Amino acid sequence: MTGPLPDAPVVHVLVIVAATGFIWLGSGWLEEAAETLSGYYGLPAVVQGSVVVAVGSSFPELVSVLVTALTGVFDMGVGALVGSAIFNVLVIPAASGLSGDSELEANRAIVYKEAQFYMLAVSALVVTFALAVIYFPVSTDPIVGRMPRSLAVIPLGLYGLYLFIQYQDVDDAAMERVRDGIDLRREWAKLLAGLAVIVVTVERLVASVESLGVTFGVPEFLAGVTVVAAATSLPDALVSVRTARENRGTTSLGNVLGSNTFDLLVAIPIGVLIVGEVAVNFSTAVPMLGVLTVATVLLFVTLRTSLALDDRESYALLAAYGLFVAWVVAESVGATSVLKGV
Repeated sequence: MTGPLPDAPVVHVLVIVAATGFIWLGSGWLEEAAETLSGYYGLPAVVQGSVVVAVGSSFPELVSVLVTALTGVFDMGVGALVGSAIFNVLVIPAASGLSGDSELEANRAIVYKEAQFYMLAVSALVVTFALAVIYFPVSTDPIVGRMPRSLAVIPLGLYGLYLFIQYQDVDDAAMERVRDGIDLRREWAKLLAGLAVIVVTVERLVASVESLGVTFGVPEFLAGVTVVAAATSLPDALVSVRTARENRGTTSLGNVLGSNTFDLLVAIPIGVLIVGEVAVNFSTAVPMLGVLTVATVLLFVTLRTSLALDDRESYALLAAYGLFVAWVVAESVGATSVLKGV
C-alpha cells in the first residue's frame, strides 16, 4: 500500500504523521491563496468558504469516489463520503468552535442559505437513488438499483443552481476588489500547489489508514465511514480550524457546508458519468443519509439559536458524533441491523 516502503504498522503510522504535516502545509497554501483571490475577484466571505475553499478541500473525497467507481466498489466510496459528510457537520464545526477564543460566529446567509440548501442536496441525492431502485432495479434484498448517467445529471443540475445563487450573491454584494500588490499568477500557482499536495498526501494517508485497519482486523465498513472518512476530511478540518482561529466563522462554516454540498451533488455524479453506470445499495445508503440529515438539522439548530456556536453546543455536536460511531460499531459487530448488505 505504501509502494517502496515496507508494509509494517510502524511505517504506516509514520506515513500518517508525515502526511498530516504535508496536508497542514497544503491546506495553508489553499486557504491563503483562496482568501487573496477572493479579494481580487470581489467574492464575499460566504462564497469564498462555500465555493472556492470548499471545492479545493473536497478533492480527496472526489478522488476516493472516482477510484471506488472505477474499481467496482462504489458503495464503499459512497459510504466513506457520507461518513465524511457526517464528520464534517458534527466534528469540524465543534473543533472550530472550541479552537477559537470566542464563539464561532455564523450569519443568516449561513443558516438560511447554506445549511438549508445542503439539506436540499441530501434530499435530492435520496430521490436520485430512489429513482435508480424504481426504474433500474437489481435486487430486492438488499434493495439495489443501477444508477446510469441519465440520473447522475439530476444532482449536477442542482449544483448548477447552487452556483447560480452564489453568482447572484456576488453581484448583490458588490464588494470592493483588492488588487494592489497581488501577483495573480503566483496566487493561482499557490492554490494549485496546495491542491496537488492535498490530493497526493491524502491518498497516501488513506492507504496507510486502510492498511492499519486490515492489520488490526477493523471491519471494512467501520473503517470506511469513520477512519477513512475522517482522513479524507482532514483538509476541510484544517482549513476550517485555521479560519476560525482568525475569527472568520463565516468562511469556516461556509467551507464545511459548501464542501458537503460539492461532495453529494458533484463527486458522486462525476463517478457515475466516468464509469457509465454503478450499483447503489439503497438499503445502506438511505439510512446513512438519514443520519446525515439528522446531523445537519442538529447543526442548523445550534447555529440558529444565537447565530453562533458556543462551547456547550460544540460539545453537544461531538457527543452526537460519538453516538454515530457507537452505532456504526454496533452495525459492524451485528448488534444492530438497520443497514442491509454491509
